[in-house]
Amino acid sequence: MKFYGRDEQQKKLARMFGKEGLQTALIYGRRRVGKSELIKQCLRKEAAPQLNYECKQTTELNNVESLSALISEQLQLPTLGFGSMEALLEYLFRRAASEPLILVLDEYPYLRQAVTGMDSVLQSLIDRFRDTSSLKLILCGSYVEIMQSLLARENPLYGRVDLTIDLKPMDYYESALFYPQFSHEDKVRLYSVFGGIPYYNRQIDSGLTVRENIQELISAPGARLENEVSMYLKSEISKIGNANEVFETLSRGFSKYSDLLNQSHVSSGPTLVDVLEKLIRMEVVEKQAPINDTDNRRKSGYFIVDNLSLFYYRYIFRFLSQRNVLDEDVFFDRYIREDFEAQYVPKVFETICKQYLIRQNRAGRISPAFDRIGKYYYDDPKTKRNGEFDIVTEDPNGYIFYEAKFRREPLSLAMIHEEMKQVQDTGLNCYKYGFISRSGFQCEPTEKMIFLDLENLYAL
Repeated sequence: MKFYGRDEQQKKLARMFGKEGLQTALIYGRRRVGKSELIKQCLRKEAAPQLNYECKQTTELNNVESLSALISEQLQLPTLGFGSMEALLEYLFRRAASEPLILVLDEYPYLRQAVTGMDSVLQSLIDRFRDTSSLKLILCGSYVEIMQSLLARENPLYGRVDLTIDLKPMDYYESALFYPQFSHEDKVRLYSVFGGIPYYNRQIDSGLTVRENIQELISAPGARLENEVSMYLKSEISKIGNANEVFETLSRGFSKYSDLLNQSHVSSGPTLVDVLEKLIRMEVVEKQAPINDTDNRRKSGYFIVDNLSLFYYRYIFRFLSQRNVLDEDVFFDRYIREDFEAQYVPKVFETICKQYLIRQNRAGRISPAFDRIGKYYYDDPKTKRNGEFDIVTEDPNGYIFYEAKFRREPLSLAMIHEEMKQVQDTGLNCYKYGFISRSGFQCEPTEKMIFLDLENLYAL
């Protein structure tokens, strides 16, 4: 199985493996984001003996026996017998004093749950063997909140972690490496459904159309990823009904707190706050404030940032009863096809354009580099209108406005001037105007204009 992307994370782990002495790494991220595959990819390049153990949701003794068996097999040793996880780990710390050794404890929260005081056990061993052992220890886990707590000041492991990797979903560009045979337009469509989760992207079949992939993987009854969203939520949230309410309301385009409270059937404000905070910690929802008024809670909005969840709640969960009685093609044509192309994909395309600009900015290809990117809130007292521009950057020279258009027709000069006038009428003073068009342009840019198309986005 070919491995794609994650170049920065691979370099960080390679540097850690190359350092002298004891090193401890913490790798965490949401389920299916590719943590274990990243570790396996990096281990393949290392010559040192390796123990890649997946912790089990069982007893301490069962984990001790399983890890002991792995040690005997990988290090070609006779059967080992240990009475506790502490004794077993102490053996490995001591063994690494004479030869390098890499130990991975995957799904560490399970071991932490099975062994009383597990964090303190590791803290004690790290402190005792800091100057004598060459063990490279990796703690990996999918329960983001638990893994982050290991870094808190009150945790015994505070100050003992040498490398922390918070593994995020891939962006549009790295995700497209999984399906290079598709056109740039179809890459946008696929990302808008399957997002940046490697496991989802591996399921995409290059021999099928975008529509056929969507049907086979998520929209048809019995689709391979049909239960992915609900399973992930149930593993993290006890009261799934409230989460479903919030997700469906968000998927219909409501983002402000007051709208979510009014449009959903969540019982109270505190309950809504609790659900939103949980979804944010799970990294499937994000709170976004306009870059020109970051402290104004009233102008902030909540958005689903996991594309499969967004697609699922907008089309599948919402119309579940209809899907169960209709032919899968009829269901797609009636409830997905038109809205998907006219509303859904163009909205996700804005996110792709933001990711492109951030990529360019980090690579030093934008001058001057911008300090902030996001929505810009405007309030026009003349027309008594307010609203947001979705993509605005701020750099030392001022603001640049970007308009992302995922439409069949090329942008004409008249369309561009109309967009620029709308911006100017709100009072937003931009020194440049950027346009990112799926179908190109019918004119040439002036000095104050930036023109980009899909070739630019996928030619990094």
